[in-house]
Amino acid sequence: MSKKRKKISLIIYFSLIIILLVASLLVPGYDSGESIQDAMQDAVLHEHNKISLFGMLVNPGLISSYVVTIVLLLFALILRLFVIPRFKYEPGKFQMVIEGVVGLFDDMAKSYSPHHNRFLGPYIFGAAAYIFFGTLFELVGIQITAITGVPMSLPAPLSDINGAIMIGCLSYLVIMFGGIRANKAKGIVLTLKEFSLPISMSFRLFGALLSGLLVTELVYYYTALSFALPVVVGVLFTLIHAIVQTYVLTMLTAMYYGEVSEVKEKKKKNKKPKEALA
Repeated sequence: MSKKRKKISLIIYFSLIIILLVASLLVPGYDSGESIQDAMQDAVLHEHNKISLFGMLVNPGLISSYVVTIVLLLFALILRLFVIPRFKYEPGKFQMVIEGVVGLFDDMAKSYSPHHNRFLGPYIFGAAAYIFFGTLFELVGIQITAITGVPMSLPAPLSDINGAIMIGCLSYLVIMFGGIRANKAKGIVLTLKEFSLPISMSFRLFGALLSGLLVTELVYYYTALSFALPVVVGVLFTLIHAIVQTYVLTMLTAMYYGEVSEVKEKKKKNKKPKEALA
């Protein structure tokens, strides 16, 4: 690229920034009829903006979880019926991506639980897919109308505390299953020692996604900040949370599963040799 083109590109870039800055200062604020405190509180608790599902009032996060689950299951079904049977010995780009992702979680399961990993690998792969694509789901921006008549976009499933508790408790039950399978009743005792694990998993997911949700809500609320900045903030927070939280939950699940599923060998008592009778 020539120097003249670089200068022209920089001039256009800075001109757009100045135009957006001036517009954000000149455009009057939008009166939404509720304070920023009420807006952020409803973004967390969904006390007012609920959705009607077959006559039942539910949180928007439940609709999001259904949509993400159905899409993932349909994609897995299509992949299994039409794509995997056509895999070749010399893989193409798409096949290499699929095999690389599956191999990543399979290696994680084997490294943390060498003896009992047949169920662990598929579970952490499924949990990772749900967390990652569920977090990115809010970027799609599917519009719905709440019972109050307010238009809104569907949030990430795990931004609802109920969804975060669900995935945390499910991971804890999988860990307990591994302990029971390897050590029977002792596996239950080993798992119950980590009684705070489902709480920490749940609130780690919820807290991470909630922070991004509240920051984005705050940026959208003020018109002076709602030019171009929400795109950067929303995409940045969403991508970071999707990658970090997927890695953290799958790693913790695999690590604790490996600990409780490790076979505990019984210690043999060493018998002292009998002293020769005098």
